[in-house]
Amino acid sequence: MVNYWAIAIGINQYQLFQPLGCAQADAEAIRDFLLSQAGFLPEKCLLMTNTSPPIGKQSSYPTKENILSLLEELAATFWQPEDCLWLFFSGYGVNYKEQDYLMPVAGNPDQVPETGIEVRSLMQSLQVTGLNILLIFDINRAFGTQADAPVGQEIIELAQELQMGAIISCQPEEFAHESTELGHGFFTAALLEALGSGKGYNFSDLAAYLSYLTPKLCQHHWRPVQNPITIIPSTQPVILPTLTLDENSAALIFPAESFAVSRTLPPQENRASSNTDKAWWTENASVKTTLSPITTEKNLVPPLVSVSVVESNHTLATSPESQPGGRFIPNLTTASTYPSNQSEPPVWQQFIIWGGGTMVIVGLIATFLLRNPDSFRFKNFSKTVSINRTSKFQFPQIFPIPQNPSNAQIRLNTDSNQRNQAILELKKMSLVPTQPSHLSIAIAKTQRIPPDAPLYAKSQENIQVWCQMILELAQAQAKQRKYEPAIATAQLITKKEPLYSQAQTVIQKLQVEAKQYVSNKTLLDAAKALIIPGQASTYNRAIEVAKKIPKGQPGFEIAQTLINQWSEKILNLAKIRATQADFSAAIATATLVPEVTIAYEDAQDAIQKWQLQKN
Repeated sequence: MVNYWAIAIGINQYQLFQPLGCAQADAEAIRDFLLSQAGFLPEKCLLMTNTSPPIGKQSSYPTKENILSLLEELAATFWQPEDCLWLFFSGYGVNYKEQDYLMPVAGNPDQVPETGIEVRSLMQSLQVTGLNILLIFDINRAFGTQADAPVGQEIIELAQELQMGAIISCQPEEFAHESTELGHGFFTAALLEALGSGKGYNFSDLAAYLSYLTPKLCQHHWRPVQNPITIIPSTQPVILPTLTLDENSAALIFPAESFAVSRTLPPQENRASSNTDKAWWTENASVKTTLSPITTEKNLVPPLVSVSVVESNHTLATSPESQPGGRFIPNLTTASTYPSNQSEPPVWQQFIIWGGGTMVIVGLIATFLLRNPDSFRFKNFSKTVSINRTSKFQFPQIFPIPQNPSNAQIRLNTDSNQRNQAILELKKMSLVPTQPSHLSIAIAKTQRIPPDAPLYAKSQENIQVWCQMILELAQAQAKQRKYEPAIATAQLITKKEPLYSQAQTVIQKLQVEAKQYVSNKTLLDAAKALIIPGQASTYNRAIEVAKKIPKGQPGFEIAQTLINQWSEKILNLAKIRATQADFSAAIATATLVPEVTIAYEDAQDAIQKWQLQKN
């Protein structure tokens, strides 16, 4: 029997990093979805946040020791080969000496190897278990610390090497962002929307949806764009249990093997003494549900039976004795069960009272309308029908999803089918889809098929797909600032191929970007050379040089990161002088913080405070 496991880790309050706003909510929302929508068992869906309850007798506080000991215990005691595991992490990630680390709550940016969780060791240990694994890392990078370096490249390489499914919230050079309006990081918000829209049962579909929706969310909220990275292994992981449909009730139910069904009633004393249980029964008395966990003092028990909504004028349920082996639902007394003490008038009196009164009112209205025909204009009002989800866990509808497939959606499905067919053909030739040279070999072989051959049309479709994949690989290399390999990759498309003109356009664009990158890198090196540690004015001059890198050009985001770091250095120097009671020097130093930087508002607040102290 395949078991579905999940560990959701979200850390808001770090001891040595700036606090995050939505990491804990991200982890909680992922766990809620897996419990209420995907059929995961509560005891197999574990949460580790700053405020999460203990896991059994073990603390769930997300320290390095607690995280690693939990993984070791599960691997040694509970996990079986072929089980499925979600490992979700929302928090800081660090790259130290080209190695990626996940930072637990006590992670120290100055002691990364000692306090961080080495990703290589983690992924290799998980691979040995034989689990069907999906890694989801919503990684934040710390502004203005030694740990502020591109992170994620090693994760990508390890996932490809170990053939492990993984999704990372952004490219190594990008930053992951949060939104207080959404209550989540942009990546996790997109992930929740994708899962809630039924995109979680096919890894490729999920990856495509995230790649589309995440940058759209960033643009919609006026934040720098982040592009998720998905590593799809040759054997795609089974990430969610398959749903089946109950023919009698038309309700979605999960595979029976996912649940350990109990047919006993909750203990009477627990029902009488637990406010939590009372609230649970009250909540479920009016809602139709197939997945509502029952909380008892000893353990978490999966749902026993399905509760149905009963007609409003009838008693909801009978006593426990009438429901042997089922859920106990207390009686609810409705308005119809109360006796009436008032005597009703005869029928003929009711007819005269109600009928006569109604006729008088109708007559008055008709008279008024006939005398004032121009005072009224009848308009047609369109009715908006809102579709309410009945599930316990609700996702925000970030973008509307059409009920009927559009032409664009049909085209997207067709393109997806063609790509899958082209990749299958590569496997038949023992070629790797992520190797540009292999794609070039496949194109050359397929071009030998004569036009009169039965498979000629299909072969031309495959060639077009492979050319598109070559261009995608070139653009991916360019995002990593590997311009020479990117240009060489795009040059694999020759004049014989259908996308040759598009490839030439890409090559020209990459050549321009490569020159810009070299020029901007030289500019940044010059800015760095101006800095003399301890002299605030040198940081200010370096910022002015770095500001010359235009927005949209390669190196711009790196420049912005350095500008923010240097602005904080200036502010820190000002604070040091303020602690020495030299408020005049502190104010003069803080005024060197430029307006466009992250430390500007703090510097202005500090200046006002120091001016008061100076006086």
